Amino acid sequence: MSARVNRQIILAARPHGNPKESDFEIVERPVPVPGDGQVLVRNILVSLDPFNRILMGNANSDQTPIALGDTMFGFTVAVVEQSDNPAFAVGAHVAGFTGATGWQDYAVSDGSDLRVVDPDAAPLAANLGVLGVTGLTAWVGLTKILDPKPGGTLVVTAAAGAVGSAAAQIGKLRGYRVVGIAGGPEKTRHLLDDLGLDAAADYKAPDFAEQLARAVPDGIDTLYENVGVALFPALPAHLNRNAQVALGGVMSQITRTGAFEGPDHLPDLLRAAIYKTLTIRGFNVTEFYDYYPEFLADLAPAVATQKLHYSTHVIEGLEAIPVAFPEMFTGRVAGKMIAKIG
Repeated sequence: MSARVNRQIILAARPHGNPKESDFEIVERPVPVPGDGQVLVRNILVSLDPFNRILMGNANSDQTPIALGDTMFGFTVAVVEQSDNPAFAVGAHVAGFTGATGWQDYAVSDGSDLRVVDPDAAPLAANLGVLGVTGLTAWVGLTKILDPKPGGTLVVTAAAGAVGSAAAQIGKLRGYRVVGIAGGPEKTRHLLDDLGLDAAADYKAPDFAEQLARAVPDGIDTLYENVGVALFPALPAHLNRNAQVALGGVMSQITRTGAFEGPDHLPDLLRAAIYKTLTIRGFNVTEFYDYYPEFLADLAPAVATQKLHYSTHVIEGLEAIPVAFPEMFTGRVAGKMIAKIG
């Protein structure tokens, strides 16, 4: 009987602009052996996230990148194979929520980065999306960063994406009038017909400015911003006095390595911030992992009763990850990207 191997996807090169398949390498190493108090997990689902591009380096971020040759960071759902930790029984399903379990077949953990998940309570993939760090990011922005008053208008950019769709639906559950911004007629249809948002605007349409104005006739009270400079200039004119803005991501700028080339809208934003007395707060979800129990208690019932919907973009096999991951930056992927590897 041949010995088991641990396939790992490592960072082979730092990308310039969008990532590409050759930036990764798949290597085979021995399956790690757990020590005292540790568990060995076998990953079955792997999350692919924009944050992975930041950690590859040469990104528009202050985040320290991983080293060349290191295993790629990644959230996973796994099965416990061996355990010397009483909190984790062999055969239990667990979610790795700090990314340490990574893009690989097996990982060892002391349990501090794992939580037990119930496969009968929700599909396992939900623990990488709406009940994972994706959903946590949306929830933190709307509950810990902002202090919204139900009944106002919430605008969510990149609303058809994994984080944006969760944020938009959380807004609906909390009594907002929710407007989603997405690219293309199919995505805006999804926002209205599948997610039940109140209005939508297609930023790729030539009449986007008119669509946005029609969607927010009473202005914007709260903005959950995921995109960055590509969309933000169109929004300040519609922000109401005392409006709140949560900056959850800058998807349009992640792959930029040099100085921004384009119109300077900072004076417009600063003027709006002063004369409209705006509150603008950015956040990094990694600083909010301690809120996982509160987050799950709040949202898990909505997922279980299908009051909160989500979509997944599933690829098959660990070897498919280097090919599929660059697609995330083309705008052609809708929903949470997950690799099924076991």
